[in-house]
Amino acid sequence: MLRRRHNEDLFQDSSMTFGEHLRELRGCLFRALIGLLAGVFVGLFIGDEVVKFIQTPLQSALKNYVEEGAVRKLQAQVDQAEEAGTPLPWSKEEVETLVKESKLLPDEVYIDAAELASELARAYPEQFGGLTFATPAIEEGKPPRPTLRLFLWHNLDDDKRVRTTALSAHEVFLIWLKASLLVGVILSCPWIFYQLWSFVATGLYSHEKRYVNIYLPVSVLLFFGGVSLAFFGAFPLLLRFLFSFNRSLGIDIDPRISEWLSFVLFLPLGFGIAFQLPLVMLFLQRVGIFTVQAYLSYWRVAIVVIFFVAAILTPPDPYSMTLLALPLTVLYFGGILLCQWMPKGRSLFDLPDD
Repeated sequence: MLRRRHNEDLFQDSSMTFGEHLRELRGCLFRALIGLLAGVFVGLFIGDEVVKFIQTPLQSALKNYVEEGAVRKLQAQVDQAEEAGTPLPWSKEEVETLVKESKLLPDEVYIDAAELASELARAYPEQFGGLTFATPAIEEGKPPRPTLRLFLWHNLDDDKRVRTTALSAHEVFLIWLKASLLVGVILSCPWIFYQLWSFVATGLYSHEKRYVNIYLPVSVLLFFGGVSLAFFGAFPLLLRFLFSFNRSLGIDIDPRISEWLSFVLFLPLGFGIAFQLPLVMLFLQRVGIFTVQAYLSYWRVAIVVIFFVAAILTPPDPYSMTLLALPLTVLYFGGILLCQWMPKGRSLFDLPDD
């Protein structure tokens, strides 16, 4: 089998010229853009709900972070109070029940006892008119007036630490636009993939074009599978790792919604695109760049490359990197099986036999 010289026309065996291929690509990209704009238009009507939805993993992680911090602090205070001989009205187990099950958080406050007695007598003279509070003499190392230590409990959902923040008014509007764009990409994803595979089909033989009907749904399913894994799998693990690291350093968290949305946009799309690996492998095998034997021979190198790419596409934590690299490793071997199952076409660089 002879190899075609590099200066020869790669499209001479195709039914379309190079210029016609470019025009077809331009038409496919234009139609894909129209579909994206239509998806964004729909996203503008549900942008509010999308913004609330994409905050779900962050708010859930924030609530767990605040709950665990409150339980640790209260249990430490219970131990200190017992050692000082002034036990608090609840045990460690009751503290965990109040915080994690009843979703209540404490605010520790101190009240001037004499002032409290005076206010009660003034506001309710019939009940507390005779209430008096003698102010003891000032002792060294103690407050000049007696104080009462109280714990005021509030609902976890009302705590400002479990809410995302914005530093400016226009930032929220930009977030809404970005969320609409995210919806547009997701809704138009099947149409965009259809246009891309339609362009690929123009370079296939007539008996091969039917395989596009297989490529398209598989491509869409892989994309949504990657997006779902990132949103429901990678985000909780990543946030738990980052929050625990912040707690170990004693640093409080005040997340901004714009930074979180940028993260939400990048990671799921990276997962979705990376999950196209089997189809990319099939395409490279079909055009003669790689063979099944080459994929099998260099599987160790491929796994190293997969973990390297996963480290680039994900934040610097081991959980999200592993959560992307392991499925990609499985998809790599799935791509090898796909290449063996699908009939191999003629390489673009091969000349027909004489």
